[in-house]
Amino acid sequence: MNINDFKGDFEKIVEFFKHDISGLRTGRASTAMVEDVSVEAYGTRQALKAVASIVVADAKTLNIEPWDKSIMAAVEKGIRDSGLGINPVNDGKLIRLALPELTTERRAELTKVLHQKTEQARVSVRKVREEVREFITEEEKAKSISEDDKFRLQEELEKVVKEYTDKIAQVAEAKEKEINTV
Repeated sequence: MNINDFKGDFEKIVEFFKHDISGLRTGRASTAMVEDVSVEAYGTRQALKAVASIVVADAKTLNIEPWDKSIMAAVEKGIRDSGLGINPVNDGKLIRLALPELTTERRAELTKVLHQKTEQARVSVRKVREEVREFITEEEKAKSISEDDKFRLQEELEKVVKEYTDKIAQVAEAKEKEINTV
């Protein structure tokens, strides 16, 4: 038995966390902000990235071009209802999103959301740690590993948990810096 067998679980948590916070708005336009916005198209709800191309026109503007012009109104409505606080401008071919400057209050709100998501990622890491600990204990009870192996594996596990908790903290710190850069 090897603790490295479980590293994939921790890696998935970090990757999910990175993707989860990529949608948090910073001072710059990013396609990640809107690609998962839900749009009512063809009788079902779909992610915006599934029905349109999203392009960063400049640091403060996103252009969205639905592949089917008949769903322009639905895309517009989806963006309005998303809670992003951005007013879409429809010119018949494209939908432009001009991102307003972030206020100090909005930056504080985004930082708070970032901290919540960071804590959720840490909790996920701790859950995986508990599952691995239980597995190690079961292995020892079944006499598959010795008591010394159990303690060695638990020590290795703690090192891996610290490594991934630190990775989450670094990602969160970088994102917070990004949010608060004026």
